[in-house]
Amino acid sequence: MAHEVGHHESNTKRIWKVFTILSIVTIVEVILGIIKPEALNAKVAFMKLLNWIFIILTLYKAYLITWAFMHMEGETKGLRRSVVWTGIFLICYLMFILLTEGDYVFEVYKNGYKSWDF
Repeated sequence: MAHEVGHHESNTKRIWKVFTILSIVTIVEVILGIIKPEALNAKVAFMKLLNWIFIILTLYKAYLITWAFMHMEGETKGLRRSVVWTGIFLICYLMFILLTEGDYVFEVYKNGYKSWDF
């Protein structure tokens, strides 16, 4: 009994497509970083619009790298969610720690150094 060998396509075309998209996004980021258009200096939600663009483009690149090179598109919904939710949890935890410690340091500098009596 002969087994038919399935035709396996090469991922070369897909890799070049992802490489091209990542290159274009990186080039746009570099150009915006060099030029720093005055129109993008407007404040949006306590931060410059240019910074928001950098954050969004960086998140898009991270998503594309994870989706393409970690092969998340072929995984189960549970595994994809566990990868995404772990990242979201760690980022939220980091933000909490940074804001908490930053507020403490701000209060120490604002009110002066405190002495500890043990």
